[in-house]
Amino acid sequence: TSHDTFQERKMHELTRLIAEDMKPALGVTEPGAIAFSAAKARSLIGGELEHLNISMNSGMFKNAFTCGIPNSDKVGALFSAALGFAAGDHEKGLECLSSVTPEDNITAQRYIDEGKVSVVLDGISSRIFIKAELRTDAGTAEVTIRDSHTNITRITVNGEVVMETPDETKGDTEEDAPETPVIHRYTLREILEYADTVPAEEIEFVKDAYSVNLELFREGLEDPRTTFARQLLAMNGGKVISDNELRTCSLLCNAAIEARVIGLNKPAMSITGSGAHGIIATLPLYGICRMNGIPDEKLFRATVLSYLVCTYIKEYSGRLSAFCGCGIAAGSGMAVAACYLKGGDLEAMGSVLCNMVSSITGMICDGGNQGCVMKGIAACAAALESVELALNGVHVDTVHGINGLTPEETMRNMGLIASPGMIMTEKTILEIQQGKVGTPCGGDLPDKK
Repeated sequence: TSHDTFQERKMHELTRLIAEDMKPALGVTEPGAIAFSAAKARSLIGGELEHLNISMNSGMFKNAFTCGIPNSDKVGALFSAALGFAAGDHEKGLECLSSVTPEDNITAQRYIDEGKVSVVLDGISSRIFIKAELRTDAGTAEVTIRDSHTNITRITVNGEVVMETPDETKGDTEEDAPETPVIHRYTLREILEYADTVPAEEIEFVKDAYSVNLELFREGLEDPRTTFARQLLAMNGGKVISDNELRTCSLLCNAAIEARVIGLNKPAMSITGSGAHGIIATLPLYGICRMNGIPDEKLFRATVLSYLVCTYIKEYSGRLSAFCGCGIAAGSGMAVAACYLKGGDLEAMGSVLCNMVSSITGMICDGGNQGCVMKGIAACAAALESVELALNGVHVDTVHGINGLTPEETMRNMGLIASPGMIMTEKTILEIQQGKVGTPCGGDLPDKK
């Protein structure tokens, strides 16, 4: 949504945070980012491919491992890189593979067969990192991306640095950590107050998230390649909106997630750099509103609340880590927003967070794949049960486990479990993935028997 400078100035800081973060992304974000880096490198020098190497951090490597690629029946980082070079349009950012043809897939496969494309794991880190190193008959180019999926921090052409940002030189250590993120300057009370009082027209742009995500959901129901989507529909009595809240919310959320992870050709509206986060943070809320006749303005207010709680947790956990940010961070944001839609107050929302942190914190992320659907199913169930319990005064007390004494502490503790807490878990997940015999990382899933 474009705003002129005057509107931009008077827009609330939190509105701006959401508006800048909310972006359509085609396919799972990691293959999109890998393809984008390759397409950008190619745009700098052109020429016939001699070699393309993509190095990336563990979260990027893991998430792309068996992840579906838009406009292709292949999966994984290697094929994403080859396809990005063959046919990616860097100007489309994370949707750079939107115009890929079957012929482009053949070209990409040829590059792989000729040994011209490689991908390597660069290190265990929740800080996003991709470096595309390209050599063609016209010269060399390097593109480095850090911190978010299309944030280019350094470009070199024929060995000469043509662009570098301060993000490139900042280290990965605690001392080099950026100043306090905007979201952490707010308490849950202040975030709720913002969601409640921000002018309706200022957040009307979040309706775009629903038009984009619902189109992806419909694609999930209609495409013959999905399996969970049609079964979740059957389990909801064949209806999209039934009188069963959990079944309805789970169907809306997880048919869209399945469409995304298998690489169907429709974007999701991402938040915190992830389409699946964006889906979980929104579509269950849509189900609750449609079932209960709640007007759109209230839905949009709940949505910004959902987004901001998700962002609060993610700023502690890191963008890509060993825990499932979709289920834990976006699921918690959605749960708080569902509580809001049902008339819960600040205290009830704090109780919802205690119930969520005590239940699904620690759910692992083993990449963008069909497993995300099961994680989404678990998150929807945990969220709606947490809300119903909290609204009836039942919650895990703040003295227990990793619950915080305040909602802010609870959200912080959730994030800390991921990073630094699960760094060894991340290493183990990667070892398991790399040790798979006949790994599909080259781009083929095993045939269904």
